[in-house]
Amino acid sequence: MRHNPRKRFSQNFLIDQQIIACIIAAIGPQKNDRIIEIGPGLGALTNPLLQIVDHLDVIEIDRDIVEKLHKQTPQEKLTIHAADALKFDFSNFGSRLRIVGNLPYNISTPLLFYLSQFNAQIFDMHFMLQKEVVERMAGIPGTSEYGRLSVMLQYRFDIEQIFNVPAESFHPAPKVESAIVRMIPRHASFLTAQDEILLSQVVTAAFSQRRKILRNTLHHFLSADDFSFLGIDSGLRAENLSVENFTAITNFLHNKVKNT
Repeated sequence: MRHNPRKRFSQNFLIDQQIIACIIAAIGPQKNDRIIEIGPGLGALTNPLLQIVDHLDVIEIDRDIVEKLHKQTPQEKLTIHAADALKFDFSNFGSRLRIVGNLPYNISTPLLFYLSQFNAQIFDMHFMLQKEVVERMAGIPGTSEYGRLSVMLQYRFDIEQIFNVPAESFHPAPKVESAIVRMIPRHASFLTAQDEILLSQVVTAAFSQRRKILRNTLHHFLSADDFSFLGIDSGLRAENLSVENFTAITNFLHNKVKNT
């Protein structure tokens, strides 16, 4: 399939066959899997997946690519959804969904947050993303990579950076390196925040000024006595707190309001 990459869709097409084989191996598709590919593009992952699974769903926003996919692929094997993945209702696909894709860099972060609302239906996700974004997603406390993105995604998913992909593996070559990430939804028993909107607010405030200590960034939320009750040193920075720490702060605040 030939197609001129469009900047407005942030299109960079994967052309390295060895990298493609490594991605398919990392996904480990099985015949009866319910796989949804976001942004099939020129079929770098679509074609090898179709050789394994009984049926594949793809979501593609570029209507020229949609038309070409319709012409070259048997419809009994492939269902093409001409849509914006950021507005697509993934709940229609059922359960144990395996979502894959080479995500456009310009929508990757909002798309990850959007997909997190369907995590009860998702079995796993494998994405190609900008390497820097993957490093932030998988960041651990105490590192410069660890931030709001790390906390909010790690609250819902176990995240693993699998391998890096050089820029020359694409056409056109992007200006940054990429990486493959695996995301597995955490069991509902781990999602213990009593108010997830409040969790987001606390995490956003804590990381709003990374160099400032919690006593300053969270002063609208917590007093000195509150920090003591929680057993959290107010002289630490946000990057020193675990996901569980942020969840504990959220539940403390939730219960404090509830009991007043």
